[in-house]
Amino acid sequence: MSTPQRVALVTGGSRGIGRAVAARLAADGLAVAVVYRSQQAEADAVVAEVVAAGGQALALRADVADETEVAAAFDAAEAAFGGVDVVVHAAGLMILQPVVDLDLDALDRMHRTNIRGTFVVDREAARRVRAGGAIINLSTSVTRLALPTYAAYAASKGAVDAISLVLAKELRGRDITVNAVAPGPTATELFLDGKDDATVERLAQANPMGRLGTPEDTAEVVSLLAGRGRWVNGQTVYVNGGMA
Repeated sequence: MSTPQRVALVTGGSRGIGRAVAARLAADGLAVAVVYRSQQAEADAVVAEVVAAGGQALALRADVADETEVAAAFDAAEAAFGGVDVVVHAAGLMILQPVVDLDLDALDRMHRTNIRGTFVVDREAARRVRAGGAIINLSTSVTRLALPTYAAYAASKGAVDAISLVLAKELRGRDITVNAVAPGPTATELFLDGKDDATVERLAQANPMGRLGTPEDTAEVVSLLAGRGRWVNGQTVYVNGGMA
């Protein structure tokens, strides 16, 4: 009897870490639903790359904070591929401001995407993911690095850690793992936006490895958690090259 193909749904899958995760999981043999909010051309490009390499993929539009749109994305993935085994929630918003100057509208926007979005995606994942599956939420190492201007973003991602660890316990008996993956400074458009070369170099040299992370560094760990790493559950896994 052949083993049914496993299926992954990746939010934020059109760019940055999400894109690298989608590509890696496809290379691992999973069919991949690439969920995007506004970057359709980029999402279509990811799908084209996966298909050209012999894999299966489709692009699905959804605002991760909209429960109706997220449910529709899961419906479409199940209709196309037969089910969902792995959910990687990589969609996120980062706005950096000192607390004293914090724009509360910006705080609300991050709350909606990073916190409400995680609840919405994880709630649907908890209802749909098949036994033997995994739910993986993208967090950040700045929750403990405590870098200036990152308070609001780190607070929203601290919520992601809490949601992940609690959900792992709530899914007792389902054979579904739930973990958060917390990258350090990573060379993505999201991270590099607004930073001058000196700031980027300073952050790179603050790492014992002497460089920024790459999206592929994080995708390697997600691949483990999505596949053979079944004894890692209810954890925040820091993927940051040793930054303290």
